[in-house]
Amino acid sequence: MRPFNSPTVTLAKIAQSCSAESTTNTSDLAAIAITGITHNDSDVIPGDLFVAIPGAKHHGAEFAANAQKRGAVAVLTDASGAELVTKLISNLPILTVADPRQIAGQVAAFIFNEPMRDINSIAITGTNGKTTVTTLLHQIFEGAHRDCGLIGTVETRIGKEIVASKRTTPEATDLQALAAVMRERHMRHLVIEASSHALAMHRLAGAHFAIAGFTNLSQDHLDFHGDMESYFAAKSRLFTYELADLACINIDDPYGVRLASSTELPVITISRSNPQAIWHFIEIDTNAKRVHLKVRGSGGILIETTTTLRGGYNFDNLLMAIAIAVESGVDPIDIAAIVPKISGAAGRLEEVSVGQNFSAIVDYAHTPDAVANVLKSIREFTSGKVIAVLGCGGDRDSSKRPLMGQALLGNSDISIFTSDNPRSEEPAVILKAMVGDLKVSEPSQVIIDRAAAIAYAVSLAGGGDTVAILGKGHELGQEISGQILDFDDRLVLAKALEAKQ
Repeated sequence: MRPFNSPTVTLAKIAQSCSAESTTNTSDLAAIAITGITHNDSDVIPGDLFVAIPGAKHHGAEFAANAQKRGAVAVLTDASGAELVTKLISNLPILTVADPRQIAGQVAAFIFNEPMRDINSIAITGTNGKTTVTTLLHQIFEGAHRDCGLIGTVETRIGKEIVASKRTTPEATDLQALAAVMRERHMRHLVIEASSHALAMHRLAGAHFAIAGFTNLSQDHLDFHGDMESYFAAKSRLFTYELADLACINIDDPYGVRLASSTELPVITISRSNPQAIWHFIEIDTNAKRVHLKVRGSGGILIETTTTLRGGYNFDNLLMAIAIAVESGVDPIDIAAIVPKISGAAGRLEEVSVGQNFSAIVDYAHTPDAVANVLKSIREFTSGKVIAVLGCGGDRDSSKRPLMGQALLGNSDISIFTSDNPRSEEPAVILKAMVGDLKVSEPSQVIIDRAAAIAYAVSLAGGGDTVAILGKGHELGQEISGQILDFDDRLVLAKALEAKQ
């Protein structure tokens, strides 16, 4: 997606902005107008600068001919990419830098004239809670009649327009273009999920945020980062003056405590129960269907409100959203009136009901910590049994599989082990690692077929019970052996519930 009014920047100015080398004369570069930028040859439109990035299997330079055919007027790449481009085509100006992936965001921000600095931009990072915090923030801003853009795992929103998201955090060139569109459409705020992959791979280079939020950190993505220290280091990159002005950090999390003491940014702390935090709850009354909340914040602000959100970690997410909204200028009185009307993110403790006499919930929990927290939260409002279904994804961090199995078995009354997205792996192999030495005895079971596992869970449920389908949340497909098959936990669960009626 691009802004309607395309920018115009000369290639000479772009070369100067990123200290790029070129075999083309500077005077010739000054005559070339750039009106956009992309790293994807199939997304090129006339006037674009094509960024050719080296990948795991292919170099982007291999697609330069197609980029030119679609209208690219120049290429930005590294030395090896420049050699490839020269072999493929002879009449396209080439800018050469050491690391085009690292530079792409800065160049995109330069071309689009740093759109994030013209919007109150907010980034949320952490293992769990990113989607919920950004969703809640978006709803608060919109409820306060402040147009807000949203970029995240589930969807991208620009006013009333909704676009499906390809990944949690877009590539740098796409991110800057989206921000430019939001500025053009007069969005007052932008909230974005910042993944650790995005931070490690420089997708946020060139971005800048008024506030950066940190929710928590627990084991995930170690197949990419290697260890928790590297994972934490990737998250910490967001909390520098290069990328943000102010930090909002949950100090109930030990990594949050560490980050709050090490970041160079000024810090707003939040805590569910620690009165030393700038923002904290002084009351959470869960006795009624609507939870009654009293929140103390900056300067002694007191906000009394209610919410339909359930689960301790959801109170953490809501507290962060409230704190950031107030710091962004929303009146606390307005927030007290808005919060009772807002809801959680899709696939996050999302209830599915066809009139059954028990609760049925779908949640995206796919880390050991998230599984334990979700099941503990469900236990709080379940008078009967907690019946949980969970699998682990293939081609991802395998070290968390036994930990997820332990979290499932230790926090549910009936545990059903099943497939998630096996991808290229054999489901039985994944399940073997997940179960390990755990004793899975009747009525708990291992059922490879996810639909059958969901149906089995529903068949066991009675009045006062809760069926929890964990791991895939909002996802609409199941990836098996290179194919993505239609599979929405919410729909499969609804069909099983209807069949039981």
